[in-house]
Order: sequence, then structure tokens, then C-alpha cells
Amino acid sequence: MPEQEFTETTSKEATVPEINSQTGTITKLQPPAQPQDEWLKYGEQISSFLASLPEYVGNFFNQYKQPLVSVGLIVGAIVGVKVLLAVLDALNDIPLVAPTFELIGIGYSAWFVYRYLLKASTRKELTTEITTLKSQVVGKQVPEA
Repeated sequence: MPEQEFTETTSKEATVPEINSQTGTITKLQPPAQPQDEWLKYGEQISSFLASLPEYVGNFFNQYKQPLVSVGLIVGAIVGVKVLLAVLDALNDIPLVAPTFELIGIGYSAWFVYRYLLKASTRKELTTEITTLKSQVVGKQVPEA
């Protein structure tokens, strides 16, 4: 069997240049951009945003104060009605409470009709009281009767 002859071939891509040309010295290679540098950059952006956040919120509130207060009152009223309905539902589950409330309501309605609606003089008194209460709520002066 004949032996094959192998010739050694080298390519330019396969050769690695000598990094350390002097003996006893080590050359440091620059590593690619470290992820810590990116995290620091993001951290600085977040901290600058958080530092200016109170100013943004203050400007936003000053610019939209009236609509925000209106929305807050509406949400508060909705929550209040929901709580009131939940309390009344809980009270209605107690035996004899619902009929008692109905009797109290019927009695008050009968008293109100007797007190304010049967006679013309008491109806005038009621309209005067309503006008006075309305002017106190709205803030206008009451005309003298």
C-alpha cells in the first residue's frame, strides 16, 4: 500500500497574528460594550424622568384642575351611591326592618301632606322655605316678601 503524501497548506484566514510580540507582556483586548453601561444609561434616563415627574404632575393638575375636580366628584358620588345601596340592601335582609321603613315613609308622607299641601297658606309657606333654601345653596339674595 503506497503512503500518501500530505502537504501542509495555510490560508491567510487561518493564521492568527501574534498579539503579544514581546515576551512577558500581556496586551488587553477591549471588550465590547458591557451591558452594565447600557443599564447605567437606562437608569440615568429613568432617574431624570422620576426627578421631573412632580413638575409634570403639578403642571397637569394646574392646567386641568376644574375637569379633574368634576370627575373626582362624579366618581365620589357614584361610590357613595353604591355604598348607600349596599347598606340599604343589608338592612333589607334583616327581618321586620323593611316593613318598618315602609311604615315610617308612609307616616312621614302623610304628615307632609297634612302640614304643607292641604291649605293655601301652608303651601305659600312651603314655597317661601324652598325659595330661601334654593337661594342659600345658589348664593343669591332672598327677595323680601
